[in-house]
Amino acid sequence: MIDDPVLVNDWHPVAGVDQLARGGPLGARLLGEDIVLWRSGDDHFAWRDLCVHRGTRLSLGKVVAGGALECPYHGWTYGTDGRCVLMPAHPEQTPPAKACVQVYRTAVAHGLIWVSLGSPAGGVPSFEMLEDPAYQVLRAGPYRVKASGPRIVENFLDVGHFPFVHEGILGDRARPEIADYETSTDSNGVLATGVKVFQPDPYATGHGSVVTYTYRVHRPLSASFIKHGEHSFGMLLSVTPHDAVDSTAWMWMAMNYEPESPMVEFQDRIFAQDRPILESQRPELLPLDLQAELHLRSDRTAIAYRRWLREIGVRTGTA
Repeated sequence: MIDDPVLVNDWHPVAGVDQLARGGPLGARLLGEDIVLWRSGDDHFAWRDLCVHRGTRLSLGKVVAGGALECPYHGWTYGTDGRCVLMPAHPEQTPPAKACVQVYRTAVAHGLIWVSLGSPAGGVPSFEMLEDPAYQVLRAGPYRVKASGPRIVENFLDVGHFPFVHEGILGDRARPEIADYETSTDSNGVLATGVKVFQPDPYATGHGSVVTYTYRVHRPLSASFIKHGEHSFGMLLSVTPHDAVDSTAWMWMAMNYEPESPMVEFQDRIFAQDRPILESQRPELLPLDLQAELHLRSDRTAIAYRRWLREIGVRTGTA
């Protein structure tokens, strides 16, 4: 497991609820730790993906009757509390107390299974638009990318790249100016208000305009934005840190209008443009020393994000 108390004690999305529709098991990786996910009834479980007998991956096993997980090697079977309940070679023998796998906390929210490898102080990241019945919500991704989680979040917060990486879609190179805006930081994260950029078709309605954004960083690897106006659109991003430079991005889109184009396919196209940029960035780890890279006034949100990560002590994906 990666040594990062801040992220170890946070919630991270690891799989869609639908991926465990048949119970599982399903292997995943989080913060350098291989985990196994499985379901019994309405309960979801996340354990270290390791049988304590001979080190086999439990994700290669199967869920058996009665709500237990069976190792594929010797059939050792573990109950929902992670304790071994059966050693088939010696069925009459009570398994020793230390025959127990490492159990992690799970939660279900926004259609995903979330896991914490430690002791989270709060709940899963939330975004008010996802709970508002006036908005339809669509999920995009997951997008696997060879980049650090903080690099992905910073890209999400950055509007200055719109006219170039997303030219003709989210920006126009003939109108690349970013006006001054305000940022603030507190214990809850980063807030940027009054972020303005011209977009050719900001709401998929066929009309261009200057759009005003509000950006928030909710957690080290979760952020959101709201596009303000008659047509209101918002997005929540949460990044799964598999390893320092191996991540998965999950996105939820919320809108109070009916777009003229399929929005999930639209976001697929946007992220496909971001991916080669993210995977090309050097250093791969996000520098928290503000002298390591150059910054402009339009980078205020990124500067605030880097300072906040340094203040709270995030280690994974940063330098």
